[in-house]
Amino acid sequence: MASRTGGSDAAGEKRDLRVRLLGEPVDDYPTLSPEVGRGAVRRITVVGEAILARRCRAVTEFGTPELAALIDDMFTTMYVAEGVGLAANQIDVDAALFVYDCTDEDGVRHVGHLANPVLEDPDPADRRLEKGDEGCLSVPGAYMEVARLERAVVRGQDQTGAPVRLEGTGYFARCLQHETDHLGGSLYIDRLSSRGRRKALKEMDERSDEVFARRAELAATLGR
Repeated sequence: MASRTGGSDAAGEKRDLRVRLLGEPVDDYPTLSPEVGRGAVRRITVVGEAILARRCRAVTEFGTPELAALIDDMFTTMYVAEGVGLAANQIDVDAALFVYDCTDEDGVRHVGHLANPVLEDPDPADRRLEKGDEGCLSVPGAYMEVARLERAVVRGQDQTGAPVRLEGTGYFARCLQHETDHLGGSLYIDRLSSRGRRKALKEMDERSDEVFARRAELAATLGR
């Protein structure tokens, strides 16, 4: 998911923010996630590519160097693209996996990854929708208003196969839903009206060159 400001939340955050790593609080965490220093920048797929429109395969092999390297690459690519979330199919990998580095409205920074995510059905009392601007790294430059659940709970596994439960409200809840949608073969623009979808694609056409240039600039700062 693209940052709501068009810039990376993680890149501009201070170290004294509260941080939850894989859903658990930690005392200290670097401004730049350690994975970024290890990973490589991958090309981000764009709307219209087939891999974005089909359900991703479940991750079945855990604790492997290949999975760890994939997560590193996803973090690095997300950072260079100034995003707050990135799904594996956005770097042309057919795997039910996403990474995230997203600061919520309460100033809590949420960082981690999740394999095989399943979004819990909310209780009727919690089924409140909230409209907000949403962007996607695979629809570069376009931001549209989308209604999402105000609270979201997602269960899955970490790279070792251990169970993980993530809970978010507001912007982080939006991020969790956005990335889980990706792995089911759906983009946020699929939730728009036909008119809204055309507008988003038009904005992408107008702004994508600027977005790609910015990504190349950030990749150069990392020496990638």
